[in-house]
Amino acid sequence: MISLLLIIIVAVGLITFLISTYNRLVMLENNSQKAFANIDVVLKQRADEVPNLVRTVKATALNENTILKELVALRSQYLSTKENDQKMKIADSIDGKLKSFLITVESYPEIKASQSFLELQKRLSELEDIIADRREYFNDSINLYNTGIEVFPDFIFAKMMNYRKKEMLQFSDSEKQNNTITL
Repeated sequence: MISLLLIIIVAVGLITFLISTYNRLVMLENNSQKAFANIDVVLKQRADEVPNLVRTVKATALNENTILKELVALRSQYLSTKENDQKMKIADSIDGKLKSFLITVESYPEIKASQSFLELQKRLSELEDIIADRREYFNDSINLYNTGIEVFPDFIFAKMMNYRKKEMLQFSDSEKQNNTITL
């Protein structure tokens, strides 16, 4: 009788542990997906500013600029891509092209002085700040997720459920450079 009671207690304890572990892993996975979705929203907003950039420089010689054409193409790619890793690569390319374009604009005082360009530049700067904050939150979420699937004994259950380690967002080479933009 006592051994049957002990078996029931151990079985209930084991089932409770497995359910708790599963729920914790699902929560960590969902938080990491939510963190990327939060970045994706702002990256889409930044990509949506590209047509405004085109309108702002339309009447100038910069309208035919190759960087501007590449930005428009990258925006289309970003909006049509579904995979998160690919979206981040395209977003990094957009970031680099935007920085290059803003440096190119320095040679055009009529654009730099226009109110619409100044507002657009302010908006892009605000979006970059939001992206930086959300990247930090994303990396924190990924760190918690990776830790959650690597600690004992959770890693055993995580392996059985095919949970894999996720990559944190890294800074691209263009983000590591100190691009000075003067107004």
